[in-house]
Amino acid sequence: MVDQGALSSDKRVMASTTLTPNIEDIVPAVTDAPGGEANMRQLIALRWLAVGGQFGTIMVVYFGMGVELPLAPMLATIAGLVVLNLVSIASLRRGAKVGNREIFLALILDNAALTALLYLSGGATNPFIWLFLLQVVLGAVLLDRWSVWVVTALSAACFVVLLLTHYPLVLPPKFAVGLFDLYIFGALTSFLLIAVLLVFFVTRINDNVRASDASLAQLRQQAAEEDHIVRMGLLATGAAHELGTPLASLSVIANDWSHRPELAAFPDLAEEIEDVRIAVERCKAIVTGILTSAGEVRGEKPEVTRLTAFLDEIAQEWRQRSGEQSLHCDINIGEDIAIVSDIALQQVIWNVLDNAFEASGKPVELTARRIDGELLLSVTDNGPGFDEGILRNIGKPYRSTKQRQGAGLGLFLVINVMRKMGGSLVAANRPAGGAEVVLALPIEAIAWNGRAQA
Repeated sequence: MVDQGALSSDKRVMASTTLTPNIEDIVPAVTDAPGGEANMRQLIALRWLAVGGQFGTIMVVYFGMGVELPLAPMLATIAGLVVLNLVSIASLRRGAKVGNREIFLALILDNAALTALLYLSGGATNPFIWLFLLQVVLGAVLLDRWSVWVVTALSAACFVVLLLTHYPLVLPPKFAVGLFDLYIFGALTSFLLIAVLLVFFVTRINDNVRASDASLAQLRQQAAEEDHIVRMGLLATGAAHELGTPLASLSVIANDWSHRPELAAFPDLAEEIEDVRIAVERCKAIVTGILTSAGEVRGEKPEVTRLTAFLDEIAQEWRQRSGEQSLHCDINIGEDIAIVSDIALQQVIWNVLDNAFEASGKPVELTARRIDGELLLSVTDNGPGFDEGILRNIGKPYRSTKQRQGAGLGLFLVINVMRKMGGSLVAANRPAGGAEVVLALPIEAIAWNGRAQA
């Protein structure tokens, strides 16, 4: 069963040491959360509704009911709200950050516009005076504590001012008899309007809050996973330091034995000693690789190469360990580019190739393409495919069908390395049989741009 999740003892651990979670990786994600921008968009939508409702009401009252209103200043106030919306939309499109200050200012301006319109249409005698409560509720939902109290105090102050002074609303004689009834009808309309707007707006804000909570939960999960990887990396580097001295001693002993003349009479023993010496050298190379890549995405001495040469070298080295017929390559990336040789990416590709070959026992295929600024690496095999449980929990540690301690870390490490480099991984079963793992990596993550020397 292709699991793509087992961690080999020699070449998998190096990838884990390349991930060191920095607080800078988490803080930007939180400060750039979509909550503020989404809330501002809700305010803009609500303001458009207010503009349409206010304009329609003024037209009906002025032309339909014959009520004298200062039409020019009222329409100018509505035009000001339109300009405010257009400015807000342009600011959002430029990617401006939206926080408490911006939303607070928007509510203050809305409050000022409402006060101006009510002042020009009867002040506190206008039943739509209760729209001030909508501003208070919006502030309570969207703003910090101090800002809410400022909005509340300002709304109350505006109410008092409108009680004391306002432009009188003169009704035609036909409405004079039923003035109280007319006020009750206006109050009912105001109540229904506030209720509908509150339900509409607060439910949308709750959706934004839930989306922000989900984003924060994902960030916490990512931080926990990276902490897990860092612990593994520290363990690997500590073990590498501890193994360095005994491996050096074994290398010296094996080298001395291989030069003893007595071994000429025992060719089988001499061959076994040579195998031991090669194995020790291999272990030393692995330890050196762990220490070189520890704590860095790129090694201490990055090398500039071509992308095609980098992929060819990865494939050739993997064939040397797994057999010349173990891998079929199809590298077609179009125009070749200069890149920085990245040990993390090399370990990721080897990791996926190892697991695909282990699962199928047949030659696997590596395909490389460059599409829209991304390097797409596809590894396919002819094995039985992924278990459905593995696909559902792709990228979670210790999710494996292999019954051995430590199994299930391969894809966990691969996904986190890809995420650290700005890429992604997709795994699926092929309709014709077997499995496919696609690695998508932005070219700019490994492209040589002259800054690697800094």
